[in-house]
Amino acid sequence: MELKSHIVVKNVSFGYTKKAVLKDVTLHIGAGEIVTLLGPNGCGKSTLIKIVIGLLRPTQGKIFLNGADIADLSSKFMAREIAYVPQIHRSSFPYSVVDIVLMGRIPHKMFFYRYSDEDITIAHNALERLSISHLSERPYTELSGGERQLTIIARALAQGARTLIMDEPASGLDYGNQLRLLEEIINLSREGYTFIKSTHSPEHALWVADRAIMIKNGAIFADGRCDDIVNSENLFHLYNAKVDVMRVNGSLWVCAPQAICGGMEV
Repeated sequence: MELKSHIVVKNVSFGYTKKAVLKDVTLHIGAGEIVTLLGPNGCGKSTLIKIVIGLLRPTQGKIFLNGADIADLSSKFMAREIAYVPQIHRSSFPYSVVDIVLMGRIPHKMFFYRYSDEDITIAHNALERLSISHLSERPYTELSGGERQLTIIARALAQGARTLIMDEPASGLDYGNQLRLLEEIINLSREGYTFIKSTHSPEHALWVADRAIMIKNGAIFADGRCDDIVNSENLFHLYNAKVDVMRVNGSLWVCAPQAICGGMEV
């Protein structure tokens, strides 16, 4: 079944001074999809994400959210529709973790607001969902990088937006928290959430994404079902590195040839 377009990127180009970062990018994201952006450093993934959420304006082209040009939408409206999880987040002030998560409720408040009991319940539910309730009163500035990342993801959930755009969401997470995060993305997708996430780990795309979009030198190199396009040939073209994509017990895995997979039975 073809999904109705939720986010449309139409003929978007962008550059810093004379350097082109994105070149005539067009893509459609359906509601409820999990889409993974793959590509080497500097290919334009993070720039594309910032353009989609309205942090950057394209030098050419437009972004549409449910048919509306985002240039015509208020920042508060956008925040109610789309939550952004940046790759790196720092705070100079020792807010508690629960206070950071409560900030996700700001798009739903008026000036001179106070957090309601409902806001507080939503924040604690988000912490519990990511298994970090034990951090709720800890100062954010004292957390590890992985704990900070989970806190920012909890803030995005508390925001109430049904679309989450995540720039390297597993960055800084240990292996167990990576798996828990990916599992939670799958669970939220089943509830109708839409995800656009960038990653340097093609295996994450194979594990959880419906679709991969490969970007190289600011242009879309490949766009399709992960099982179809995340293969050895495309990954070599993308990263200039030889890897094997192998099917093990019915699942696809990305690994270095011989060094890691040499003795694996498939």
